[in-house]
Amino acid sequence: MSKNKIIIIGSGPAGCTAAIYAARANLNPVVITGMSEGGQLIQTPDIQNWPGETSISGYDLMEKMINHAKSLGAEFISDEIHEADLSNRPFTLKGDAGEYQADTLVIATGANPRYLGLESEEKFKGNGVSACATCDGFFFRNQPVAVIGGGNTALTEALYLADICSNVYLVHRRDEFRAEKAVIDRVQQKITEGKITPVYNAVVSDILGSDLQGVSGVKVKYKDGKEEEISVNGVFVAIGHIPNTGIFADQVQTDEGTIITGTDPKYRTSTSIPGVFAAGDCADSHYRQAITSAGTGCQSALDAEKFLQENS
Repeated sequence: MSKNKIIIIGSGPAGCTAAIYAARANLNPVVITGMSEGGQLIQTPDIQNWPGETSISGYDLMEKMINHAKSLGAEFISDEIHEADLSNRPFTLKGDAGEYQADTLVIATGANPRYLGLESEEKFKGNGVSACATCDGFFFRNQPVAVIGGGNTALTEALYLADICSNVYLVHRRDEFRAEKAVIDRVQQKITEGKITPVYNAVVSDILGSDLQGVSGVKVKYKDGKEEEISVNGVFVAIGHIPNTGIFADQVQTDEGTIITGTDPKYRTSTSIPGVFAAGDCADSHYRQAITSAGTGCQSALDAEKFLQENS
């Protein structure tokens, strides 16, 4: 088990940017990618707010970032960390494929999709219920589907599905969407074209279907108490994410799962453990943008470099 100057857990925008900056500082970073190289962003079909790119898919953007980091010498290891001992430096990590040690650690583990918590939702996961339109939208070509949510993620999913499915019911618990104006404008255009049907002031109370045929509809309940069944073959849940910080919860300070940073005023991305830094969605429950994740990834690498200089 070799000891590294810095290990970065996660390979999304935060992790890759941290790797780029750490490599340029000659820290020989090791990136442990998790289940999929590129993180959650690879599932985003169309990104229109990344500086310098009018339109680019999440997959293509992450491929560029990963190749950039690798070209500078960053090492990417496909492994899933399931245990971390942060009580002493060097920190020890245990994964499915091996054990690792590092003098500094950047946690950039992102967040996992949040689900509704319905028994029927769990029943139909993988059989009509999904949290990824780009992964599963193809299976519902020319069929009606529902997207649950009213933020950027939900509206982006709905726009993607509107070009594949016969109709997209966009179910939102409020009377207006909470997303970027440019995204809302695009959705409004699809509503005008009849490709998206908004269902305002409503929540999904049940998902209907059978074991044999999968999902056949959703039952929605409106604020006024009225209930309605809508026939759909697929349900895409886009109501936010849960920080992927479980293995660190008893060691670093968190707020409802989100890692608290800035505990040491000298290091903006510092956690409650000296030498451990956090970046991206696992430490940000507010902005949750690829560009802000990349920004904190940069900060975390610079913080780690300074920490090593001061504590070598």
